[in-house]
Amino acid sequence: MLDAPPPDPATRLPAPAPLGRPSALSIRGLYKRFGDKIAVDGIDLDVPAGSFFGLVGPNGAGKTTTLSMATGLLRPDAGRLSILGVDVWSDPTAAKALVGVLSDGIALFDRLSGEQLVTYHGLLNGMDRETVAQRTRDLLELLDMTEAAGKLVVDYSAGMTKKIALATALVHAPRLLVLDEPFESVDPVSAANIRDILQGYVENGGTVIVSSHAMDLVQRMCDHVAIIAAGRVLAAGTVDDVRRGQDLEDVFVDLVGGRHHSRGPSWLRTF
Repeated sequence: MLDAPPPDPATRLPAPAPLGRPSALSIRGLYKRFGDKIAVDGIDLDVPAGSFFGLVGPNGAGKTTTLSMATGLLRPDAGRLSILGVDVWSDPTAAKALVGVLSDGIALFDRLSGEQLVTYHGLLNGMDRETVAQRTRDLLELLDMTEAAGKLVVDYSAGMTKKIALATALVHAPRLLVLDEPFESVDPVSAANIRDILQGYVENGGTVIVSSHAMDLVQRMCDHVAIIAAGRVLAAGTVDDVRRGQDLEDVFVDLVGGRHHSRGPSWLRTF
């Protein structure tokens, strides 16, 4: 007799919210395999509503795969996912309306201008043209992209592309923002402006999930954090609880392992 396949996520009920603050994102038993590789291995995780949540892990830990499944971009093999109580796979249209996504490495329609791209995303989310036009102007100004509004996205620098992608994630005023490496290739001034925007968003009731390799940035910006490796959660909670009085990077390295306490070969110390 053949083993039964993993249950269809669409048949599962939304995961229950934890006691206290409700969950903006609730994950239960999330599992994904690619061939012989298990990318996500039964993750359970709750992201409290109104939190600034950091998701950190080494390359290949399963961060991007987890976020792709959580936002409806990739179907899991098993598990339950809900955004503010809406099941991601039972009611994907309603769930996706609640979330704005900046995915690292996802191609944009780069033959549109920046202004056209943001406008397109606003219209795609069912907004009227007048509202989309006003919000697009506001976002381009906020992100210092007004002068580049008419320029094709294909001609943008990496940092400009990241900022216009953020604008597309924000234009429909989602209640949850999921950002994969949002500060990569962004100059320090723009990064500071983006941090201010995101902080204001959280202070007014939004929830942000940031996947990043920058431990110092996560430690300074986030109030909650989860450390994952090999598709599993190694630690999760408030930043202070996970740090336990240590630097977050030291805790991360201790949990994940792989650090080589070496000053290098002798030929690099002969100067």
